[in-house]
Amino acid sequence: MHRCCSIYGSIGEKLAGPNNNSLRGFDVIDTIKSQVEKLCPGVVSCADILTVAARDATVTLGGPSWSVPLGRRDSTTASASASAANSNLPSPASSLSALITAFSNKGFTDKEMVALSGSHTIGQSRCTVFRSRVYNETNVDSQFATSVQSNCPSAGGDNNLSPLDVTSPTSFDNAYFKNLQSQKGLLHSDQKLFDGGSTNAQVNAYSTNSASFFTDFANAMVKMGNLSPLTGTSGQIRINCRKTN
Repeated sequence: MHRCCSIYGSIGEKLAGPNNNSLRGFDVIDTIKSQVEKLCPGVVSCADILTVAARDATVTLGGPSWSVPLGRRDSTTASASASAANSNLPSPASSLSALITAFSNKGFTDKEMVALSGSHTIGQSRCTVFRSRVYNETNVDSQFATSVQSNCPSAGGDNNLSPLDVTSPTSFDNAYFKNLQSQKGLLHSDQKLFDGGSTNAQVNAYSTNSASFFTDFANAMVKMGNLSPLTGTSGQIRINCRKTN
């Protein structure tokens, strides 16, 4: 399911357009895999490790926990993953309708889409991804835009990072939704969740009820973790997450 690891000589999901030069932390997964292999060789897949790590990172930063169904196996190919990522992952420049369609195509409701977008309460984004928003868009708080521009010049500095949640960037909370209410969404696609459209009400609900957000996020993560995983005899258990056996 989580074809997280590219294969030498092939283009994997890491290098797909939406992920290239953006995803980080692969060394953490490598370290976990190495430790697990010492204790339980050939049993736990990289896909399961990545899924459990996502849950545990959320909990560590103050977010909800959930039961992670296990038993995934790893892909034996990489190119299909890059293709799937390029065609299925929504762009940070997406409109609300494009976001709704992308999630709906995977069986998620509008409410689940908003909940999963709340993962942007942590993490960072590159200047090149949000430059156009903070310099050109009108539905952005002026002081917020000026602050972000200080680390994202109009030219150059493409890889400079800014937190997706300016309020509490290292805490898993509902501040992301409060930021949207104040027009402080970093990405164009973030702010489109609160821009006069059909998801405004859900953003308002989560901004005032973090418990509801936590519950819905956890349930949506379980649902996402069950999207067509490789199980049984499909795929393999990789020994090294960066290549097939």
